[in-house]
Amino acid sequence: MDASRPNKPPQGCAQCLDSADLFAYRPTMSIQTTESVLIVDFGSQVTQLIARRVREAGVYSEIAPFSAAAEAFARMDPVGIILSGSPASVLDADGPRIPEEILQSGRPILGICYGQQSLTHQLGGEVTLGDSGEFGRAFIEIQDDCALFDGLWKVGEKHQVWMSHGDKVTKLADGFRPVASSPGAPFAVIADDERRIYAMQFHPEVVHTPDGGKLLKNFVRHVCGLAGDWTMAEFRKTKIAEIREQVGEGRVICGLSGGVDSAVAALLIHEAIGDQLTCVFVDGGILRMGEAEQVVSLFRGHYNIPLVHVDASTLFLKGLEGVTDPEKKRKFIGKTFIDVFEDEAKKIGGAEFLAQGTLYPDVIESVSFTGGPSVTIKSHHNVGGLPERMNMKLVEPLRELFKDEVRALGRELGLPEIFVGRHPFPGPGLAIRIPGEVTRERCDILRKADAIYLEEIRNAGLYDAIWQAFAVLLPVKTVGVMGDGRTYDSVCGLRAVTSTDGMTADIYPFDAAFLSRVATRIINEVKGINRVVYDYTSKPPGTIEWE
Repeated sequence: MDASRPNKPPQGCAQCLDSADLFAYRPTMSIQTTESVLIVDFGSQVTQLIARRVREAGVYSEIAPFSAAAEAFARMDPVGIILSGSPASVLDADGPRIPEEILQSGRPILGICYGQQSLTHQLGGEVTLGDSGEFGRAFIEIQDDCALFDGLWKVGEKHQVWMSHGDKVTKLADGFRPVASSPGAPFAVIADDERRIYAMQFHPEVVHTPDGGKLLKNFVRHVCGLAGDWTMAEFRKTKIAEIREQVGEGRVICGLSGGVDSAVAALLIHEAIGDQLTCVFVDGGILRMGEAEQVVSLFRGHYNIPLVHVDASTLFLKGLEGVTDPEKKRKFIGKTFIDVFEDEAKKIGGAEFLAQGTLYPDVIESVSFTGGPSVTIKSHHNVGGLPERMNMKLVEPLRELFKDEVRALGRELGLPEIFVGRHPFPGPGLAIRIPGEVTRERCDILRKADAIYLEEIRNAGLYDAIWQAFAVLLPVKTVGVMGDGRTYDSVCGLRAVTSTDGMTADIYPFDAAFLSRVATRIINEVKGINRVVYDYTSKPPGTIEWE
């Protein structure tokens, strides 16, 4: 909810509280396709899910904040437009509006929640200020056929959806007809078939609307008439050509972190330009067990990619001494990485391009319904820093992709499954899984505990069913009894979550026998830990990582 309205609940779309991360909108997408959909973001926290569902239907999509929607529309020339939700009310004088260029374009439009209300309001219908609203699971009744329902919903049926709104449409604009209703939304779905404009009060993009993805697929396939042939194979082919055109005969330096994103970026660039690429792998002593050896073996040995391996663990761990604030940890690690990377780049010499594994969520601007950026929860490590310091041109081959798409591209490139399917790992590494001071000893303790935990998960055949699992070394000492002696050692926290996108997450429901087995192994095999706990917190209210 916007700070200027602290006592007024979101009216237009209560699901859509301000997004979390602060990034500047950079309209430099280079995908060349005639099959695209523009998603206009009015400040919803789930707008990214719309883009993901559209891409799952085989159609390329981009997100633009409403303040830049007209520019994005002109640049992309999209076949269709989807309007997101918002915490705003269309009845507010400063509420975001749909650009007239889009309304008058004659292109198919789909409005979601606030998008429906804004369409209605701007096209001459009526929206009423909500006094109660409709929140959570609801059931809509299908009243008439429309293109969104083709092969999916039939007249007279009731279907579960996810509602989250205060305001509601009370009078349709000319040309629209109601095709579905709910107890709290008499115009739950509306259609203007002649202009190919459709709108719904609920959120089809969230998993709580079971058929939501199919509704969005019907819009992009049936209403927009798109073939849905955007694939990773096509992306690979197009992107390789773009990299070759951008780089020419130049040289590229890529920073490998040990994670999936930088690995896939490096493989794609190497396929495009071969030995014009040199990778630099900076080991700060805060990686998982055996990770440095895996990276060196895979890239230098298996793929024969020129690789510089820098052991900077002493430098990183010395600088982290006495640092307990998580944001200071992140900033120090980011700055030190830049310093080390820059030194190595100077030694290599001659490179004019810098490659980064930047992903699409990193470059989407999070907006509030007042048009300003939203609050920053934590710093991210891929955006900014290096290019300005090193005066180099950026090569960001993954900046159009979401995380799951990067994994799909990694498989397309032949990256081993044990690498491409590994759980997410934060840029600051183990440093933010050790609340409190980070030392070499504490890193070694956590590495061993984490390795045991993941080994047991793999042995139980559960690794691929879990989005992310890891151990945390807590800054807490507890009394224990081992043999006949008293111990006073650290507590290890275990975390495992399931998720489809990382935006929300539920705990993985291990059985007691599994957790007991893991706890026993960690306590017996890792000196310095005498107690193990399991984190049962979902996201929200918690985050997946601890810091």
